[in-house]
Amino acid sequence: MPAADADERTRDRVLNAVLEHGPISAAELGDLLGFTPAAVRRHLDHLSRNGVIEVKRAARAGAGAGRPARRYVLSSQGQSSLGNDYLDIATLALQRLGEMAGPDAVRQFAVERFGDMERRYAPEINAAGPDITARAQALSEALSRDGFVASTASIEAKAPLPAALSSVQLCQGHCPIQQLAAQFTVFCDVETDVFSRLVGVDVRRLSTLARGGHVCTTHIPTGRPAASGAASPGASAGLDEESNHLQERP
Repeated sequence: MPAADADERTRDRVLNAVLEHGPISAAELGDLLGFTPAAVRRHLDHLSRNGVIEVKRAARAGAGAGRPARRYVLSSQGQSSLGNDYLDIATLALQRLGEMAGPDAVRQFAVERFGDMERRYAPEINAAGPDITARAQALSEALSRDGFVASTASIEAKAPLPAALSSVQLCQGHCPIQQLAAQFTVFCDVETDVFSRLVGVDVRRLSTLARGGHVCTTHIPTGRPAASGAASPGASAGLDEESNHLQERP
């Protein structure tokens, strides 16, 4: 087999692995595919130069203030090159749902989708205790395991501002439904409601990937303990129960 053909087939394997397992590091790809670090980085560089994949940086869990890890995901161009029939079908289905049953039906669909996330995350976040910073970090770690490439950064209020104005910024470098959420922003709104209930305070969305941001950023105030009953697994059951968070509007 010519060397060029062999390289192309190997790059296809790398691309498919990024699609299936991303966000994923070069080292993880090498272990998964049995490639040397030099070989896998050569193929990643080629795919990156062609715009098919892109790098998402995320803080290493438990590693302190070190250099963010480089993890690879499919770019929008890469998604298109592999076909986006799933997006067309999902978009058409939600459009028809909204036409036939109204916008509340689309919101209910989003509530049910994120309800599973809330139920899975609630025990872990409750185990972090009432400290909001600890709860935000637990949320970040849970999101990262689900592929959102999440991290937190503490923002300390400096005098003369009171310490009660301190906050944490929760960032998500990847969104598996980014293109869908760009058309149906209710998905971002409902996710923000879930974050508010999980950490136990009203939060504010500063930016989202779906609205053109580099990352999804959520402002979480840390000046008071979590509300009593926060992160109840059944909290998202009703449509009438909404957070007071201030969602940024374009």
